[in-house]
Amino acid sequence: MHDWLTHPARLPLVAPSILAADFAMLGDESRAALDAGADLLHLDVMDGHFVPNLTMGPDACSAIRLHLPGVRLDTHLMVEYPDRFFEAFARAGANAMSFHVEVLPEGDEEAVVRAWVQQLHDLGCAAGLAINPPSELQPAMFDLFAACDYALVMSVNPGFAGQAFMPEVLEKVRRLRLELGPQARIEIDGGIGPSTAPAARDAGADMLVAGSAIFGHDRHAWAEIIAAIRDGR
Repeated sequence: MHDWLTHPARLPLVAPSILAADFAMLGDESRAALDAGADLLHLDVMDGHFVPNLTMGPDACSAIRLHLPGVRLDTHLMVEYPDRFFEAFARAGANAMSFHVEVLPEGDEEAVVRAWVQQLHDLGCAAGLAINPPSELQPAMFDLFAACDYALVMSVNPGFAGQAFMPEVLEKVRRLRLELGPQARIEIDGGIGPSTAPAARDAGADMLVAGSAIFGHDRHAWAEIIAAIRDGR
């Protein structure tokens, strides 16, 4: 169902974060990023509670799906109650949704993760589990990540675009790669660009979210930037 996450297994996927795009030109900029070589689009959903910002909802996802019917939409739910939004974003055309380990109810984490993963699969979506920079990667979490289709390591504190990359999170990527194995898809999000992507790839990340590094430059440079994020040195 989600072979786009695994084939080709080791090719890094580049996912421009449209949070950094010009919202007045969102459809046009999204199409231009894909034409420049991006593999999918990343949608940052924030509720003003889990993170101190409000961003896009299902209507934005639906509008992108309408104008780009073939695009893969990776939706990052930075919200307190992600399961309340699963159905709405699935109807809007999301292909994947990630929720945060920090919102899981203490003592019932495994049951909730498995229930949410099943709910997303029933809706036809891939399920991801995200972790923030301050959160320690506990050994008990590895089974939670293994139950999902992909892991997402935040390399900035979530909330706003344009923050600086936090290299200390790369140890989490290394540990997840070691524990989950070579076929797992590990996404990294925050401060990713041509200068930081090599370290992220070396650590084991193979789905690279980049916002300002792409949309903050003139369009004529996007293809070169995306290529550098994917495999440049």
